[in-house]
Amino acid sequence: MTLLMTVLGVVLFAVGLLVSIAWHELGHLSTAKIFGIRVPQYMVGFGPTIWSRRKGETEYGIKAIPMGGYIRMIGMFPPGEDGKVTARSTSPFRSMIEDARSAAYEELQPGDDTRLFYTRKPWKRVIVMFAGPFMNLVLAVAIFLTTLMTFGLNTQTTSVATVSDCVIQQSEKRDKCVPGDPAAPAKAAGLKAGDKIVAFDGRPVGDWSALQKDIRATVGPATITVERAGQRVDLKANLIENKVAKTDGSGRYVKDEYVTAGFLGFAPASGYVPQSFGQSVDRMGEMMQAGVESLVALPSKVPDLWNAAFNGAERKQDSPMGVVGAARVSGEIFTLDIPAQHQLVFFLNLLAGFNLSLFLFNMLPLLPLDGGHIAGALWESFRRTVARIFRRPDPGPFDVAKLMPVAYVVAGLFICFTLLVMVADVVNPIKIT
Repeated sequence: MTLLMTVLGVVLFAVGLLVSIAWHELGHLSTAKIFGIRVPQYMVGFGPTIWSRRKGETEYGIKAIPMGGYIRMIGMFPPGEDGKVTARSTSPFRSMIEDARSAAYEELQPGDDTRLFYTRKPWKRVIVMFAGPFMNLVLAVAIFLTTLMTFGLNTQTTSVATVSDCVIQQSEKRDKCVPGDPAAPAKAAGLKAGDKIVAFDGRPVGDWSALQKDIRATVGPATITVERAGQRVDLKANLIENKVAKTDGSGRYVKDEYVTAGFLGFAPASGYVPQSFGQSVDRMGEMMQAGVESLVALPSKVPDLWNAAFNGAERKQDSPMGVVGAARVSGEIFTLDIPAQHQLVFFLNLLAGFNLSLFLFNMLPLLPLDGGHIAGALWESFRRTVARIFRRPDPGPFDVAKLMPVAYVVAGLFICFTLLVMVADVVNPIKIT
């Protein structure tokens, strides 16, 4: 049964990946057609074609390797010195193997001279190239909003999961009491697992974050009001100072950092708490910020990845994870001993996070990514605006093809990084904790 559920999780992620890729390329396709650019091909995947069908002037198909996708647009680059225009691809991998001028090009058809990508105004080209990543962002936001507002956020609550028997400094990293440890204030006050704390010293408690702050700010007597078996009970506790884990501005624990604060001595229960629209937007903003910070930090993760892949080092939880790793995690999700609803939320959030990563990565202003083409169009617009202001000759379209040597280097680095992540995902995968 475990194997079956693992396979189900992997298959569901593969389907979600294909949908995400198709959705991304649909953004490019639809805007290109709106602006009159001829699109001969729309493909999901790479390698041999499994299925395809031509509708109008565009061939739609699915290829054997579900690791990406592309559309082909006529005239992605200005003509070279020989006057030829090739059909270029939005796929980073295909751009590597196609010569920017003459290799593997599709000849123009009658009437195509008015339907070339590079002849469109820069703002139209920006929209076409931005539309792909934007579709991933839309999908990520839609999934996150649905899960956060419908199911909720898995967070700590004011209900009591367990009560500590004694006072242990968290910096000691032990959970067993030893002779000489004083009794925990919560246990001495009569707090029990299953109690829901509703007030602290007469002040109503709304969430765990507020309760935690009240507890840490208090040393000495305090009244803890709990709901127990449908009744409200006041418990008298005498909080003491203890060395506890430091928290950041969001209430998350900071690893290996401690502060001295008030201590009650219980572990809060976790549960899914539905979020309001405003809370959901704030949460997505935090995820976006975390995604940007992770993207910036990618180069610094390479040594740890290498050690995890080849030297048997521990794989860190914040380590970059590729498609293989995400598929493994998806399979693991459906084997967890948690309600099916929680499994679904976990999976949907994984898929949404993958789409958010696709958006952020593709917006990097580097060829052959979408962001590189956007940067080229913006630079062209800037050059033409400056020329117009100073009454200079129109410099014409910016030849993005001249940056292809840089694109080859970027693509090569990306492939090496992808292979490193893939090896780490296979030999030393990230596991759900």
